[in-house]
Order: sequence, then C-alpha cells, then structure tokens
Amino acid sequence: MLRNSMTLAIAAVLAAPALAQTAQQVEVLHWWTSGGEAAALKVLKSNLEKDGVGWKDSPIAGGGGEQAMTALRARVSAGIPPTAVQMLGFDIHDWAKDGRLANLNDLAAKEGWDTSVPPALQKFSKFNGKWVSVPVNIHSTNWVWANKEVLAKAGVTAEPKTWDEFIAAAEKVQAAGFVAIAHGGQPWQEATVFDGVVLATGGTDFYRKAFVDLDSAALGSATMDKVFQRMSQLRKLVDKDFSGRDWNVASGMVISGKAGFQIMGDWAKGEFVNAKKVPGKDFLCFRVPGSQGTVSFNSDQFAMFLVKGADKVAAQQKLAAAIMDKGFQSAFNVVKGSVPARTDVSDKDFDDCGKRGIKDLAEAAKKNTLVGSIAHGHAVPASIKNAFYDVITRHFNGQIDDKKAVAGMVAAAKQ
Repeated sequence: MLRNSMTLAIAAVLAAPALAQTAQQVEVLHWWTSGGEAAALKVLKSNLEKDGVGWKDSPIAGGGGEQAMTALRARVSAGIPPTAVQMLGFDIHDWAKDGRLANLNDLAAKEGWDTSVPPALQKFSKFNGKWVSVPVNIHSTNWVWANKEVLAKAGVTAEPKTWDEFIAAAEKVQAAGFVAIAHGGQPWQEATVFDGVVLATGGTDFYRKAFVDLDSAALGSATMDKVFQRMSQLRKLVDKDFSGRDWNVASGMVISGKAGFQIMGDWAKGEFVNAKKVPGKDFLCFRVPGSQGTVSFNSDQFAMFLVKGADKVAAQQKLAAAIMDKGFQSAFNVVKGSVPARTDVSDKDFDDCGKRGIKDLAEAAKKNTLVGSIAHGHAVPASIKNAFYDVITRHFNGQIDDKKAVAGMVAAAKQ
C-alpha cells in the first residue's frame, strides 16, 4: 500500500496539469501539509500573489521530507525541476554539487543576507561561496510540549528541570490513566527525541564529538550507553499504538488531553496555535530537561533550482526576496512555531514560547552551544544520518538492546 501511495504521489507531481500561465509563476515542492504548516505557508503565497507572482503548489505529504525528495529526483530526472524545493541541511549541498541550483549572490548582496543570517545557517544556504538556498526559519528540536490540565490532574505541579524529574512526572501522568508521552513511531521522530536525550545526557561537547566529529570513542562510550538507557525509559512511557503515527497526530493527543507530553521540534507549536491553544494557559513549552542552555537546530530552506526563461528567473528572484522579507519572516514564524532566520527581526509579535525560543537561540549562539540537529540533516551527511536512524529506531522498537545500539552507532559513523 505504501509503495502504491508513493507511486501515485510521484505520478501526480509529474503529470499535474499546468496551471493557467501568469506572466510570472513559481512552482514550490514541499511537505508542509499539516494544519499549522499549511497556515504558515499561506502567508508566503499571499505575499507573492500581491506581488503579481502566481503560485503552483506541489505538496508531498511526509513530515521528514523523504517522500518529497523521492518525488524531486523523479522531476529532475524528467528534466522538469520545480522553481524551489523545501530542503534541509546537507541535502542542499548534495544538489549544489550536482550543479542543479541557481546562484543567488547578486540578490543576497543587494539585500544584505551575509550580515542578517547567522553563520551557522549560511553553512547550509551557501555552497562554494554562492547562495543557493534561502532559509525560512530556525527550528529547534530539543523541546517538550505539555498539556497543562493533564499535568494538573496527574499531580504534576512544576515544570521538570532534570531528567529524573521528567521521568517521574511522565510516570505520574501514565499512572493517572493518560498517555505519558505522545509519540509517532517513525525513524525521523525517534531521532528527533534522540537529539534532546543526547544533549540532556552528554552536553554540547559530547554531542559535537560524537555527532559532528564522529569520534569512535565518544560514539562507543559509557555516555552513549546511558543515552540508550534513557531512550529505553521513554519507550515504556509511550502507548502501544505509537508505530507509524504522524507527528501532528501525536501533537493532537496532547492538545486534546489524551496525553501529557510530546518531545518534538518547535513546529509542534504551530499545531497548538492552529487549535487556538495559548502557551502558559493551555500548554507548556520547555527544553528537554537537562538540555537547558543548548539548542539543537534545523532550518527549513527553499533551494532554488536552475530555471530557464527570463520570466521564470524573475519570479524565482521575487520568491527568494519575499522569503527573506523581515515582515514575512515574522508573520510566518509566528504561525509556524519557529523563529526567524534573520537576526534583525523583532520578537514583539511572538507569543511566550516564541519569545523563549528567540532568547534561547541568541544565548546559545553567543555561548557556542548552538548545534545542528542529528535527526534533521544538520550534523552529518544523509548517508550517515540514515544509518543512525536505523540504529535508533531498531533500538526503540526493541529489536536491539542498549549495548548493541552503542556498537551500531560506531559502525553507522563509518558509512
């Protein structure tokens, strides 16, 4: 059934009838299909339409983007690449190496991107000194989302500050008859949880040594064994039906009061906002206990593919400029749950969780505790990331024990 669905999805993109051609039009391939994500994307569509640029939407469902990348490869092989494609981390560099992406340096120089975009993001937006992609936001992955009413019913009266306090709180929620931790059993989701657990267990230096430097001693260490012990603790706190669940469905469990906690990136906040929930009143947001002061990040970017024809190039330039507009960066990220990719955007329109995210990011950048997400392609190239995925998800599903998982991570780093 999954293979058939994938085939239909790719076919739909390849065979979609052309929209009535406007003077200028962009086609954008992305995987933002949940309620909060669609609401955020609508901001960009509306801004472009006001600027006289038509929008051809090519959504490919799948929270981690794997299906979208499969569809993209089919499009490029067929010689019909989209104008822009939502992309993460090292995937951008892979396409740039193949010479498939446009050079945006003139626009970047005109609009001052080199001074407004943090260097950690520019690492992925640029290739060989050329801007090839435009960052929409900065997401961070080491967040916990909690239903305030559920916690109160379970007798959890304070935000947990340590790992042990968090586990104790989750056990109280479970004992009260709720799902302790809402989780979707998909490899990228388990790896997202893993981001926070590594930071909470080993700190930033260990995170970098293991998952940036790929140091075998760190990957095979007692600290890594403790990481997997903690993942095993979490496994006991999810419900029996977690396998295959989409991330936004898990968020819905917390929103509706079926579950107490979810460990997920800040895109989850978009689902709470879309459901008219208010931070502090209806739900809580806090860093994975033990990881306070550090931020693991990813950034949704739109990689700009080489297009032919003056109208298409002009439309693409307008799309890139619209994404980097300060007003859009604020409006989009207020809805999406993330924070702006520019450092010169005010936080005045953001809610409490948004302001907290912006503050955390600024402090982490200043203290050098801002690290690329393992789970979302901002720490290691895709081949190694996928090998890590395999170990992490097999462990979470009980197919290998803690010791074998540690050995598996050492082997995975050699891919």
